[in-house]
Amino acid sequence: MEKSYLKKLALILKSIGFKLHIVITRPVEDSIFLIERLKKMGHMVTHLPVIKIEGLKTKKINLEDYGGIIFTSSNAIKFLNVEKFEAKIKCYCVGKATELTAKRVGFINTHTSEGTVNSLVELIIQSFENKSKKLLYLSSEFISKDLDVDLINAGFMVDRISNYTTLPVQEIHKNTVDFLHKKVPDVFFVYSSKSAKNLFNLINKYSLLNVVTQSNLMCISEKVLLVLKQIKWKNVFVFTPGEEEFLIDKIK
Repeated sequence: MEKSYLKKLALILKSIGFKLHIVITRPVEDSIFLIERLKKMGHMVTHLPVIKIEGLKTKKINLEDYGGIIFTSSNAIKFLNVEKFEAKIKCYCVGKATELTAKRVGFINTHTSEGTVNSLVELIIQSFENKSKKLLYLSSEFISKDLDVDLINAGFMVDRISNYTTLPVQEIHKNTVDFLHKKVPDVFFVYSSKSAKNLFNLINKYSLLNVVTQSNLMCISEKVLLVLKQIKWKNVFVFTPGEEEFLIDKIK
């Protein structure tokens, strides 16, 4: 019954005329807007998060002690632990999804950089004038870019607090595995080294090697790409977050 359903679904999707089948491996908090944009462009999107988020215990934070706060992910906002909240504090975010989450919890003075952490660093350097006030950087336990170090080297005072961590997803639902075999993805988007390592493990665990070798791979950096180069993908690319929908034109 299940195989019959998946076969019918694949035929329906083909008849509708989806442009590409795209797999997004980020947690939903960081990918919801991208998924919506890709669907509006006529692509079929499979959301396959390969890491999950878990909060870490932190001391209560008094935002009045800081001149600005930095978020590179919506997850850091989700686990925000404050003693005194300051709505007007300068709030720096990577991406519109993170900025929207910040606004939803009450920040009103938001500044966003669409794309990379590097572009956010440049935005902060250009717009945060009061170097006598400290910046607060709330981040994952594991980061691929030392944003705080770059800002300190540029003359800013920064406190970094890790308030969440990432754990590997151990299981993929059978329906999803079967569908990936039925409708081979055109491209996988991977956003961190931890995601790449766990995707590699899941590919082996669920015997998906014959699937992904027919797919293209998009990685956020050469470092992330290195983890998955053991697999012979159709093609491999390095991309900048925010450019996904423009780069898929390269997929053949």
